[in-house]
Amino acid sequence: MKTLNQLNKEQLLAVEYNSGPHMIVAGAGSGKTRVLMFKIAFLIEKGMEPSEILALTFTNKAAKEMKERIKGLIGKKAESLWMGTFHSIFARILRIESDKLNYRPNFSIYDREDSVSLVSNIMSTMNINLDSLSPNGVQHKISFMKNQMTSPEEYLKHIATTPADKKVAEIYIEYNKRLFENNAMDFDDLLLKPIELFNNNEKILNKYKKMFKYILVDEYQDTNKAQYELLKLLSPNKDKICVVGDDAQSIYSWRGAEIKNMLNFKKDFKGSKIFRLQQNYRSTKMILAAADSVIKNNTGQIPKTLWTENNDGEELTMLRASDEKDEGFQIAKRIKKEISIRKLSLNDIAIFYRINSQSRALEDAFRREKIPYKIVGGVEFYRRKEVKDVLAYLRMLSNQNDEESLLRIMNFPQRGIGNTSISKMILFARKLNITLFATMARVFEVIEVKERIQKNVKQFKQLLDKYINLKDKLSIGELTAALVDELGILKIYKEEGTQESLARFDNIQELVSAVQEYSKSNREASLDDFLSEVSLMAGVDQYDDKVNSVTMMTIHSAKGLEFPIVFITGCEEDIFPLSQKFDSDSKLEEERRLFYVALTRAKEKVFISYARSRYRFGEVAYQSKSRFLDELDESTFEESNGASGKKAGRKKKTFYDEFYQESYDEYDQERRSLRVGSRVTHSVFGMGKILQILGTGDMQRVTIAFEEFGTKQLLSKFANLKLI
Repeated sequence: MKTLNQLNKEQLLAVEYNSGPHMIVAGAGSGKTRVLMFKIAFLIEKGMEPSEILALTFTNKAAKEMKERIKGLIGKKAESLWMGTFHSIFARILRIESDKLNYRPNFSIYDREDSVSLVSNIMSTMNINLDSLSPNGVQHKISFMKNQMTSPEEYLKHIATTPADKKVAEIYIEYNKRLFENNAMDFDDLLLKPIELFNNNEKILNKYKKMFKYILVDEYQDTNKAQYELLKLLSPNKDKICVVGDDAQSIYSWRGAEIKNMLNFKKDFKGSKIFRLQQNYRSTKMILAAADSVIKNNTGQIPKTLWTENNDGEELTMLRASDEKDEGFQIAKRIKKEISIRKLSLNDIAIFYRINSQSRALEDAFRREKIPYKIVGGVEFYRRKEVKDVLAYLRMLSNQNDEESLLRIMNFPQRGIGNTSISKMILFARKLNITLFATMARVFEVIEVKERIQKNVKQFKQLLDKYINLKDKLSIGELTAALVDELGILKIYKEEGTQESLARFDNIQELVSAVQEYSKSNREASLDDFLSEVSLMAGVDQYDDKVNSVTMMTIHSAKGLEFPIVFITGCEEDIFPLSQKFDSDSKLEEERRLFYVALTRAKEKVFISYARSRYRFGEVAYQSKSRFLDELDESTFEESNGASGKKAGRKKKTFYDEFYQESYDEYDQERRSLRVGSRVTHSVFGMGKILQILGTGDMQRVTIAFEEFGTKQLLSKFANLKLI
């Protein structure tokens, strides 16, 4: 390939190597996407069919962009590559082989919200007190267990020790049962079910081992146990496999990602070779030096040293603010100044934060200063209520067993079918072991449901039947437009006339347009194909770098992106690193890797901000500067007071730091028991503040305002709270 001369020496060696398993350790900004793209093109040029290559990426957006670039190198035959995320690729395989697992190929894919709804319905049926267990917390635990490949039976036998754990195990068992009855899978099942399929059917496993002659994996450091097992099962002779990653950017352990998959690669794949991409093409020397000075404090990592031929660049600027409002004000002023000086566009600037709740004060400042902004990974378009309502209709047309979708739309728009009547229908369905959809046809047998409501149910069933019959006669776009029109929801939102209802009106129109555009671009695609693609979209997949506005996102969402100017906000203890006091060393190292990821997104300039105080848990909390700022090489940054940009020197510890750290430590020693005002941490909900305590002993209940999950009431006995 003539275009291989675009690669540096180490990149070229990695692309051309084909003599066994190999791992490409690709430092931040070292051109790993280019290497993967050229490696795939090189394999095809050497005679491999595109359909024989399985390329697994971290996001759908990355897969789409990479495939387009490969098409530019080898033409349209790149279309037949099996390229996508683990979830999208194995969802595709599961639809082909669904009958082997007693599923139908039109199975629904439940996102987190759907899963929480299902857990909530199960807990209601089982009469479980929501004070001791929350549907959100239970769903999180179930997902974590699935990521660890722990079945409910194993969880009950070997892990569950408390009464609350045993309740979770019961819910977990029923949850899996109901998923199967609904002909549905959650995100975790998209990895677990293929393992089940391959382990129980050697013929099917051999079919895909024979089909995929070469496997490439991007972002290998963020693979979990299930993904690792799938790779081991599919790797042909364990030699035609290439993984790419950077252990210094492993930031997803809370999703079950295991950095040891990368650290143990040489042990797991005997005779493997390691290539190191250490030349950075993105950042200045100053940014790399700052990033290196922090990440070198981690112990468990693969040795490498990033270097660059880029210019020295500017020092990082540290902004010290009085509180979160001042922080937002300073950042807004700096943005205006940077745009003026550097002649940049707004979309050249990104604001990173550790937790979503930090965005509020920043948004207030940007609105006040009239700075356009967009939030990536907030409420994603396909997760908005009105959009999910329409999608629930489409899912019902595709999969009549999908009870969660049917419950969502049973009385939307309002048709006089109340919760009591729905509960009676569900009991009837459970008693006869039939679906809720089938019960609608027999609603007149449910004598507890009033005759007027029975008629409403019958009319609703007729509407669904009509569009079920039409789905194979109309295009997806025509079907969706006709359904939305007949439901009259656009008219309802327009007549309501509020700002919120008009936004919902616009979103539904946008959805109809999106479906019609998809239908035109994918004429052979079915409704199932569209629903599958939508269900697997993540917030970052919808990121549009063409919109001229400042980008705001959590650092986790920023993975894989780059910007000329980056602001890293809220760099204070208990925020970044998050809730460190009771965390293990491995958690601290992951927080440090996250800080490293934030720094290495920047091309030209980094601003780091921290506040002396911040309004948290309903009161003003005095903050201490993040330990990561003390780890920065002093030669790589300057401190600034206020938006004026006046330098404040580089003293390692200020009077403020020492005073508040001492005060905080004294305050910490005073607390010995739960009391109103205590700050606590919970294994699922994170950090919070106790607002109220009622009762004593086993019946003591505490009301806690959690930073990310709102107010919860818990039984002290089962909550396992830790004082901070």
